[in-house]
This record gives sequence, structure tokens and C-alpha cells, in this order.
Amino acid sequence: MDEKSILLVEDNPDDEALTLRALRQQNVIDEVVVARDGAEAIDYLFATGPHAGRDPKRLPQLVLLDLKLPKVDGIEVLQRIRSSEATRLLPVVVLTSSNERRDLVKCFSSGANSCVRKPVNFEEFIEATRLLGVYWLVINQSALQ
Repeated sequence: MDEKSILLVEDNPDDEALTLRALRQQNVIDEVVVARDGAEAIDYLFATGPHAGRDPKRLPQLVLLDLKLPKVDGIEVLQRIRSSEATRLLPVVVLTSSNERRDLVKCFSSGANSCVRKPVNFEEFIEATRLLGVYWLVINQSALQ
């Protein structure tokens, strides 16, 4: 897999725009695919529904997954990713605005590789996203490579 891509699962248009801006500034990725709800993320990853023509073997190198999503919530998406042999090793970073410890416990016990609280401040949001991109796409060694 030479092409570096990220699946961004985010229903908030402002957070989507900020994340895309920060990731594109880094020049470490070739493509960002956006899913705006959990059902769309599952369809993309498993090449079903509107993504039925996509090659399911071409997985993103990273999934940035919002916790609170319409249709299928982030925990369910994460559990689905971990339950499939094809995607169980896919790195998943959960992005959340929640301060609740129980949400973090639920994320990690469902197989999240990392949980990041979304900063409210614009500059901090950009920097956190930049660091995520650099770590997961450049520094980290993926079992999928």
C-alpha cells in the first residue's frame, strides 16, 4: 500500500473542515475520505452499499473516528472494525469532545488505539490534528503495511 489515506468519520462540518485543513498542511497523506455517519463509514470500509464497487483490500492507513455519530455511533463502528479479520488491525483514533471517563473506557475496551479529546481552541485543534497525522502516518509502524 503505497498511497497514504485516512478515513475521517465526522458529522460536524466545522470539525471536518478544520481536520481536513490540518491534515492537508502536513503533506503526509494522498487522500482523505470523509464519512459523515457511522453507517457510511462501515459501507466504505467493507465496500458495501454506495461503496460496493470499491476494492475492500485498499484500506486507509488510519481511521479518525468521532464518538458521537448519527445512524451508527462510533463505538459500534469500532466494534465492527475489530470484529472483522480484514480490518481488525486497522489503527483507529477516536476523536471526542466528551470528558467522561466511561466514554474513554468504552473506547479502549472496544479496541481504540488512541482517544483524543477535541480541543475547543482553533490553534490547538489544528496542532492536535497535525500531530495525529505525523504520528500515525509517518512515525508509527502499522501491521497492515
